[in-house]
Amino acid sequence: MKTLYLIRHAKSDWSIDGLSDIDRPLNKRGYDDAHKMSLILKEKKIVPDLIISSPAVRAISTSLIFCRIFDYDPKSILINKNLYDTSVKEYVHAISKIYSNHQVVLLFGHNPSITNTFSALTNVTNKEMPTCGIAGIQSNVSNWGDFSKKSNTLIYLDFPKNHL
Repeated sequence: MKTLYLIRHAKSDWSIDGLSDIDRPLNKRGYDDAHKMSLILKEKKIVPDLIISSPAVRAISTSLIFCRIFDYDPKSILINKNLYDTSVKEYVHAISKIYSNHQVVLLFGHNPSITNTFSALTNVTNKEMPTCGIAGIQSNVSNWGDFSKKSNTLIYLDFPKNHL
């Protein structure tokens, strides 16, 4: 059994002129939402054995907040450059390359790719992943390479606005 949590990075700060997109940090709401959503996910007794993040500052910052809440070693975050400014194909490829010994994976990324990957891996096509949105997808497979729409079940879907 494999469980994947697709997590869109939290709200970013657009107030710094001249900053490249990849270097954009989180804003205060982003930090607050990431903290809140990580606590909510931890209450569900989720225990990640792998965390993967895009190399963008806002994605890494979001994943670091989750690391702190889950007591996950931040040095163990797998930074995947192919999760930034990319396609569903690259997200699915990254998922397929996860070692089979990992059962529960948190993957931090960006729109539109994370929403499109969520749609590609489930039967849900009318939901957009908002910032710090979380989609939990489970599959009764032994290898991540076999993780596909036909074998997956949506087990969790939550957004910060659900907790105002």
